[in-house]
Amino acid sequence: MKKLLLLLVICVYSCNDKQIFLHTEGQKIVDANGENVLLRGLGLGGWMVQEGYMIQTGDFAGPQHVIKKKITELIGEENTEAFYEAYRANGITKRDIDSLAAWGFNSVRLPMHYNLYTPAIEDEKNGEITWIEKGFKMTDDLLEWCAANKMYLILDLHAVPGGQGKDANISDYDETKPSIWESEANQKKMIAFWKKLAERYKDSPWIGGYDIINEPNWNFTGTNKNGCNETSNAPLRELMVKVTNAIREVDKKHIIFIEGNCWGNNYEGILPVWDDNMVLSFHKYWNYNTPESIQKMLDYRETYNIPIWLGESGENSNVWFKDAISLVESNNIGWAFWPMKKIENIAGVTSVTKNPEFEIIKTYWRDGGEKPTKEFATDALMKLAENYKMEHLTIKPDVIDAMFRQVQSDAPKAYKTQSIPGIIYASDYDMGSNTIAYSDSDFVNYRVDTGIHTSWNKGNVMRNDGVDITVSTDNDTNGYDVFEINDGEWLHFTLNNIEEGIYDVSIRYSNETDIGQLHMENETGRLSEIIKLPSTGSISTYNTVTFSGINLPKGQNTFKLVFDTGGFQLNYLDFQKNPE
Repeated sequence: MKKLLLLLVICVYSCNDKQIFLHTEGQKIVDANGENVLLRGLGLGGWMVQEGYMIQTGDFAGPQHVIKKKITELIGEENTEAFYEAYRANGITKRDIDSLAAWGFNSVRLPMHYNLYTPAIEDEKNGEITWIEKGFKMTDDLLEWCAANKMYLILDLHAVPGGQGKDANISDYDETKPSIWESEANQKKMIAFWKKLAERYKDSPWIGGYDIINEPNWNFTGTNKNGCNETSNAPLRELMVKVTNAIREVDKKHIIFIEGNCWGNNYEGILPVWDDNMVLSFHKYWNYNTPESIQKMLDYRETYNIPIWLGESGENSNVWFKDAISLVESNNIGWAFWPMKKIENIAGVTSVTKNPEFEIIKTYWRDGGEKPTKEFATDALMKLAENYKMEHLTIKPDVIDAMFRQVQSDAPKAYKTQSIPGIIYASDYDMGSNTIAYSDSDFVNYRVDTGIHTSWNKGNVMRNDGVDITVSTDNDTNGYDVFEINDGEWLHFTLNNIEEGIYDVSIRYSNETDIGQLHMENETGRLSEIIKLPSTGSISTYNTVTFSGINLPKGQNTFKLVFDTGGFQLNYLDFQKNPE
């Protein structure tokens, strides 16, 4: 009897050991207690796999191997390796993961480049598969930081041996070498790599799962080069089955995430799935945030009784972010947005400052001319690597607000603490969606109809809303103007700690023609009559118009600045108490 009880106990812990890890339960992802888990994650794009558009070299050097070659030609192999060491050391640190946790993220997606873990097949001897400790150490450290914050780490093979798609930048694909689909050696290496990872992390409860191949985009039998009209996808399914089997030889506990062809979205011929702890991942960019936009994935979930996950999304305006996240969360779908760090961008949670020296290098790479010296280029690149540290980044509170608070609340929120008497900059309008914190005619990018990448903030600086912001040429400024102002648009402001009284308001602006008109109002009505803004002669010449009689009570106040007639640039409003 005792022996039977012992066997039963062993069975409970061994047969159901996946239950202490994040795992699937029907159409849900659940934790150790069987509670539904809605993954809210961020992809660490650019850390292990450089993509040219993230460092502003995409128009002449997209894939990482091309970028690295250009760097090596400038500063030599030794300095290049030193640059990449600094770039990776600063790219993601414990402070970064602590910040993500504080902002509300509960998971991280790690885009891995295989060559940090194992050499390319042409660098192996006699068909052997050897290992590099660098990538495993980076992953170990990241897992430790995630675990300390109770965040799940999802391992994503972003650049597979040989590359998995014609979109070369994503996977560092080199078309002069055999892809994963054209090389048995590359496939064997990929399978061995996943088995090695699974063996290493099989007992880690903060590993959220294995995203085994990112965004395959390859035409096996179809006519679309990115596999969007494939109907069988047989090589992709076969490879994913082999990888799954290799993982399950050593790890039966963790979720396996799979992605279809056509950047993760074409599942024709791939389903049904072949594992009972599997999740379907899809990627979503630039399309409408309607139920129809995700209906096919919802149908897969229902038909095959399997969870689905928005494994990658982003690169749009705050309105699109809020709407996309609201859509998927209302359907119990978790998400991972993209990416953590890019140079001089508005659509990420952070922005990396571009040092002027790096711009000189970029200009040389793109246009030719006088070659920068080795010393200059090395110094410029090391300064750029230094700028990737969290303490040097520009945090984007409006993006974070759109991903979390705005999904739950339609109320506007102050972009920063603003008190008067004092200056209120036009670009410091409240956080919130279009028609809530501002009204602008262009506030989101849908490429489904035209395929043209349009901008919501036409100046592409400071903030990620529909409001158009440009760098100001005025001397007395925070550095930015609101511009491209159209008739009827408006901005909403929240002011705190106001001293009660009647205020004079000075408007700092510029315009070429005598057409600018605006007024102030709040929820009770107009605070001012229409104020005319006479021509300043040019958009770079500024003037100030002052009007009186704005009566404000003590404490917090809100108001709208309504543009009755546009065509001007607005710098700030200066509120000063009327001395009379």
